[in-house]
Amino acid sequence: MRKVVYGINLTADGCCDHTKGIAGEDIHEYFTNLLKDVDLIVYGRITYELMVPYWPDAAMNQSGSKTNIEFAQTFNAIPKIVFSRTLLNAPADTTIIRGNLADEIVKLKNQPAKIFLLVESTSHRN
Repeated sequence: MRKVVYGINLTADGCCDHTKGIAGEDIHEYFTNLLKDVDLIVYGRITYELMVPYWPDAAMNQSGSKTNIEFAQTFNAIPKIVFSRTLLNAPADTTIIRGNLADEIVKLKNQPAKIFLLVESTSHRN
């Protein structure tokens, strides 16, 4: 049975807004180390679209700081699942699931594998 890790970038005062610049070098280093034990990342559509294509492009172009490049390469090497009823297509490393989130998470958790990271999405529902 897989272990589920829930990840979210949140400041001590409750700020959860990627436009506020809260993801610094220390956050990227932390998540790079966390991702080294992860074999699957699960997203909602909105957060997924914040991450892809930005990080795959950063990995390919080697753009950013050393810490950002390490995160990008680690992120890019892991298969992803995105839960969405509206996302039409995704790169080959991403599976789109349109079914019931709770049922699908239970199925994923019951698979014999390492760890999967469930990443917080925004409060939008699409």
